[in-house]
Amino acid sequence: MDTTATTGSDKAQDDYLDKRRVTVVGAVINMLLAVAKVVFGIIGSSQSLIADGIHSLSDLASDAMVLVAAKYGSQGADADHPYGHARFETAATLGLGLLLFVVAAGIMLDAVDRLFSPDSLLQPGLLALVVAAVSILSKEALYHYTMLVARRLRSKLIRANAWHHRSDAVSSVVVFIGIAGTMAGLPYLDAIAAIGVSLMIAKIGWDLGWGGLRELVDTGLDPEELKAIAGTIDAVNGVSSHHMLRTRRMGEDVLVEVHIVVGSKVTVSEGHQISDRVRMNLKNEHENVTEIMVHIDPEDDAVKSPTDILLPREEIIDRLNTRWASLPLDSIEQVNLHYLEGKVNVEVLLPLGLAENLEQARQLADSFVEKAKNEAEIADVRVLFH
Repeated sequence: MDTTATTGSDKAQDDYLDKRRVTVVGAVINMLLAVAKVVFGIIGSSQSLIADGIHSLSDLASDAMVLVAAKYGSQGADADHPYGHARFETAATLGLGLLLFVVAAGIMLDAVDRLFSPDSLLQPGLLALVVAAVSILSKEALYHYTMLVARRLRSKLIRANAWHHRSDAVSSVVVFIGIAGTMAGLPYLDAIAAIGVSLMIAKIGWDLGWGGLRELVDTGLDPEELKAIAGTIDAVNGVSSHHMLRTRRMGEDVLVEVHIVVGSKVTVSEGHQISDRVRMNLKNEHENVTEIMVHIDPEDDAVKSPTDILLPREEIIDRLNTRWASLPLDSIEQVNLHYLEGKVNVEVLLPLGLAENLEQARQLADSFVEKAKNEAEIADVRVLFH
């Protein structure tokens, strides 16, 4: 048991180190590009390149958020966080989305202001064009590297940061076109390119923020994923049906809760074994499913009469013993109660040697049934000799 816990802890630590490494690499590249874009944007008179540089500066803040979230999100479960700390990454993803929205708004307002003030329009040159080209190549390479790590670790936070890098590459393409167009004699194109960059940043911010918010409010999986999970549950031998299937995300992991219906006379141990196979199949067939809570039902309690209003076992037994006082109670080996369809079905186990012949056994069984039939909650009494 301790070995398993240590192995899980080591994996979480290794994952964190990988997340930190890819984020630090991105942060260094973002810092160099941000400085180059702003400086050469000013020197080369390109508003869109300066806007792209500010975008890269915002990446540094997002990289810091990713580092902090990855550190705390990689921690295992504790008394205060029994499901782990993966939601730290989710919260950081939401914060990253909001940050991008703010950056996009600032860039757009400045670009629109310049469009309505022709005298303030900048005229970029070849130097700005070269820097934009370098940015495209650098950010596209960084996207592929970061996405490779995100897929291996199944991390939505690192995947979000990868798409952030891709958005930078695309925005730099727009900047490149804007600068080239302005150099060709279209003075408005650089400012229009800056607006295009801001719209792309806002789109990425919306996607990240909306996805993070949906996870924080425990939005379930989409219908196709839910259908696949339901199919896996129903395919397990011993499962008659299922209901109350619920899912939610915890970072890159999926948590599943479900009620499965097994045979009404299935033993507790067999029902538990069926639920174990449900859990095993879900984990084997659905990569992101990590936590499964299976509730075992002898019937579909979503449509059947409730049994929670019925008397508990000790009170049922006391009432039956009172009615069976004249019968050989000391010989009863076991009384099984089955709470089904709002009633109690009773099984009484008696030793075969208690009756001398079949007729005497039948009379004794009829006596147990007859004396219990006036109990309102009892649906049926069966006497078994063995």
